[in-house]
Amino acid sequence: MSFESMWADLQPVGRSAHSGGYRRFAWTRTDHDLREWFAGECTARGLDVTDDRMGNQWAWWGEPDDAARRGDKGVVTGSHLDSVPDGGAFDGPLGVVSAFAALDVLRDNGFQPARPIGIVNFVDEEGARFGVACAGSRVITGAMTADRARGLTDADGVTMAEALEAAGRDARHLGRDDETLGRIGAFVELHVEQGRGLVDLENPVAVATDIWPHGRWRLDFPGEANHAGTTRLEDRQDAMLGYAGAVLAAREAAISHGCVATIGKVEVTPGGVNAIPSAVTGWLDARGASPRAVRRAVADVRSMVEQAGGHVTEESWTPSTPFDPALSDRVRDRLGGVPMLGTGAGHDAGILANAGIRTAMLFVRNPTGVSHSPLEFAELSDCLEGVAALGAVLEDLAGAPA
Repeated sequence: MSFESMWADLQPVGRSAHSGGYRRFAWTRTDHDLREWFAGECTARGLDVTDDRMGNQWAWWGEPDDAARRGDKGVVTGSHLDSVPDGGAFDGPLGVVSAFAALDVLRDNGFQPARPIGIVNFVDEEGARFGVACAGSRVITGAMTADRARGLTDADGVTMAEALEAAGRDARHLGRDDETLGRIGAFVELHVEQGRGLVDLENPVAVATDIWPHGRWRLDFPGEANHAGTTRLEDRQDAMLGYAGAVLAAREAAISHGCVATIGKVEVTPGGVNAIPSAVTGWLDARGASPRAVRRAVADVRSMVEQAGGHVTEESWTPSTPFDPALSDRVRDRLGGVPMLGTGAGHDAGILANAGIRTAMLFVRNPTGVSHSPLEFAELSDCLEGVAALGAVLEDLAGAPA
């Protein structure tokens, strides 16, 4: 299948008619349809699909276990298919579609890999439903315990364990998966760029240098429900006031410490227009080039929240993640010296890198510079440049000592 036909097949799945964005959340009917699409593409190419202990899907060209026993581990590519609420079409799916397209190019050229090539679809990379990004890769690497994953809840109070059971899976099976990790000799993830670096550099493809440290924190503010029309201002215990202060504090802290901080999700109880909130919960996302700067910014927000009578809980933290320098240099050299870029966006590649797996990333130009939005975009010509680049990298890594 061509890149264009695969892209056309995926385009309507989970798309909102209202916003034009995507709502592809873990362990939903839409997620099931995406997994079926992935399995179908594998079947069309004669690739067997297996699930690991978190439900991530893996397909192999070659026998990874036999190769691993010989000390000749496989080369893996791929990404994820889920989205943020009303997200763009390219974040994640571009890497999966490009992986299949690159494999097709290699086969059409008569390439025979010396070591297995794998394609992966990681589940719940965005964390849109259960609040923790890269859950699929975190669980299999042990960065998040199975008990914590099972206990995560969505906005409706459904736990991940319950969602897995509803999707026909055994939640007791979750856990670190050394058998799966033992098949990976190198991982190369292709991803749409989520900024304007390649626009400014006037280049369609780049190699990633590192991922900034980043984390998510839950901010809980207590209050007292009361009537919006009859309760005097001096008698109110309005949980929204503390939340509003936290939003402003996050902005000031980010400016002060030279990082970025965002509060983009809020839940209000009871949620009535004419009711004073009895509880407000918000989520803080903070990241930057310096882990010390990020931690200082969060400490400033924490101080404000606690002064307002609230509470802060760290839900995830991913340290600075440099990609394997030797592998990244090799990828860059194979592509003729393309630019190298750092990123503030988290990826499954970063989780694997922190777990000790040799990892690299390719970025494809996004002319809008916008991501996590329906405005996210990549020109077809640049996507095909990305496919060609990924194919060249896989040919190099799977055809000679990796």
